[in-house]
Amino acid sequence: MNELVKVDFSKSEPLVSGRDLHEFLKVETRYNDWFKRMCAYGFSEGVDFYSILSKTQNTGGRPSTDHQLTIPMAKELCMLQRTERGKQARLYFLEIEKAWNTPEMIMSRAIKMADVTIQELKLENSRLLADNTSMLPKAEYFDELVDRNLLTNFRDTAKALKVKEKVFIQFLIKKKYVYRDQKGQLKPYAEKNNGLFEIKEAQNNKTGWVGTQTLITPKGRETFRLLLKGI
Repeated sequence: MNELVKVDFSKSEPLVSGRDLHEFLKVETRYNDWFKRMCAYGFSEGVDFYSILSKTQNTGGRPSTDHQLTIPMAKELCMLQRTERGKQARLYFLEIEKAWNTPEMIMSRAIKMADVTIQELKLENSRLLADNTSMLPKAEYFDELVDRNLLTNFRDTAKALKVKEKVFIQFLIKKKYVYRDQKGQLKPYAEKNNGLFEIKEAQNNKTGWVGTQTLITPKGRETFRLLLKGI
């Protein structure tokens, strides 16, 4: 897919520069006047767009007001132009939106957000240990959770995520994160593991059973928490 207008994928949702879109659409009206008129159609700051300062060639490098537009707003602005370029850009944004909402992209975002959370827990743990010994129990909890890579089984993970174990397992199977082998044991798909699961040797002293068990890592718990709440 050719890039018609630059899209920023670094935020929680893809965003488009209002000035870039204005330039692509070849709108003859000055940007500030055009954008103000477009907002009269009911777009709200903080919901449909965000105001920022940017440097533009037209002002000799001095900061100018730009706007980061959500993809839904960008699509509507394209429709309002009623031009061939507007139609072309709208189809482009439809493809961006479709790609952003694929299961692979959703999973990728959840894993990245889980990594951030794990790093934040590590920083919080270090801060608590260094700054406040009275918070030691909490710090030790973070240490056990992250630094020692505390693993949990499916039942305990489901309990922590406040969902029924059966529902949680069905979710993982349906989304093809795990499958049942010939013995009925849950195993992760290698291509979707990404540090979400670990397989450990296990045994039951009462029954004498010896085998392996799939356990979920802290990164896995946070990833599935995000996916279950619909990031």
